[in-house]
Amino acid sequence: MLRFIYVIILRIFSIMYFVPKMAHYAKHPEKYSEDDCYALARKVVGKVKKTARVTTEYYGLENLPEGDEGYIMFSNHQGKYDAVGILNGHKRPCTVLMDEKRSKVFISKQFVDLLHGQRISRTNPIMQVKTLRDMAREVAEDKRVYLVFPEGGYRKDQDNVTNEFKHGCFLCAQRAKCPIVPVALIDSYKPFGLNSLKRVTTKVVFLPPISYSEYSEMKTAEISDMVKGRIDAAIKEYT
Repeated sequence: MLRFIYVIILRIFSIMYFVPKMAHYAKHPEKYSEDDCYALARKVVGKVKKTARVTTEYYGLENLPEGDEGYIMFSNHQGKYDAVGILNGHKRPCTVLMDEKRSKVFISKQFVDLLHGQRISRTNPIMQVKTLRDMAREVAEDKRVYLVFPEGGYRKDQDNVTNEFKHGCFLCAQRAKCPIVPVALIDSYKPFGLNSLKRVTTKVVFLPPISYSEYSEMKTAEISDMVKGRIDAAIKEYT
């Protein structure tokens, strides 16, 4: 929390500049393309990363699907730095699926709007299904790339241990019939989870994609277990 407050204080003038700019970009998709919006988003996360005194090492960038095919990244969730760490290393425009309540918080709201991401309700099953269907359509038809945290949240006493994945979020991949890219985060809880301003290093590991043919006959629970298993193995390997 100390580092989070430190970043807010040091970047207060940048926040006053970038938040309205992100809102403006989001409101005018006819003027600003997805590439434009993503470039702005990466500029913002780059400043956060630098100010927070965080170094992030990237592994497996060669595993990210090439071309214009849509895909979904499923990552373990450790803290507020997770999306910053992943997006900073992911050059192709991508967006996020975020809890509706959390996405309405100042800065998070403008960021999700900028990326034209999806918000999912934790209490309304009908809206959950609709959101996942909309995601699947965007990935399949518009060739978009999404980042999803299937744990649905993170513990305050986080460590490099994954929690149970929510099986339902894998429905969007099934409907889109797209590649699944497991992403392993290591020490990503440290930047904003530890009460310290010391420099920290985190790791992001992009694992080989899982093609639709590999999971087409599986149930969502089986897909979830497979993805979690691969992430757990990568965490153990790179820790």
